[in-house]
Amino acid sequence: MHPVLFQIGGFSLRSYGLMAAIGFLLAAWLIGRTRKYAAMSADQASASLFVAMIAGIVGARIFYVVQFFHQYRDHLWRIIRIDQGGLVFYGGFLLAIASLWVFARRQKLDIVRILDAYTPAIALAHACGRIGCFLNGCCYGKPTELFWGVRYPAGSEAALRYPGAALHPVQLYEAGGQFLLMFFYLYLLRRAPRGVAMSCYLIFYGTFRFLNELLRGDNPKVFELFTPAQLIGLAVIPTGVLLLVYFLRHGHKKA
Repeated sequence: MHPVLFQIGGFSLRSYGLMAAIGFLLAAWLIGRTRKYAAMSADQASASLFVAMIAGIVGARIFYVVQFFHQYRDHLWRIIRIDQGGLVFYGGFLLAIASLWVFARRQKLDIVRILDAYTPAIALAHACGRIGCFLNGCCYGKPTELFWGVRYPAGSEAALRYPGAALHPVQLYEAGGQFLLMFFYLYLLRRAPRGVAMSCYLIFYGTFRFLNELLRGDNPKVFELFTPAQLIGLAVIPTGVLLLVYFLRHGHKKA
């Protein structure tokens, strides 16, 4: 756990903020390579990335603050400290999609192809973000007897909740899964009909996140059954399946 990588005077470089920045830069680079699939110019790709980034950060932060408002009730100024962690992926994902939809309509572009082109980049950026979570010590797992279990330093939230226990490195599970799926999505862009990549993303991410949440040790449960992320996953997975069936049948048609 290394939430602060180094500090010089009053400046501190936080691992979560660094990994988020790396994830954004890598995503921007990858979108630059997939933009032609969506018939986007370099300027359109840059503009869409800026729109999606701002919307994604705002949406992810709103979802986190709403879910864990007790942490900010007495320190409202901390809401803007995203460099310290505290982003909910689904919130950012949903608001980013909405912003890209508006962008596509204004630019007269195919939103489905844009989302396809973004799919590998989202997976890569998400993998970097989860590594940031691991270094930051947030989004930790439940106790495990497996040899790769990790122990958090005394005083951290994870150590206070599970004293002396080794925990599942769920952040790294998700990071590794997203990194491998990135290559699969790149393959789909070359071989599969329009819309298949984004549909598979919904299916795989929803399923993986639902299962990964079973090992999470920090998220609250709704009615003692599922975490908020699992409930969203239960809606995302069938949506992805329906879209996949549709685009496998009609994806070759022009928008």
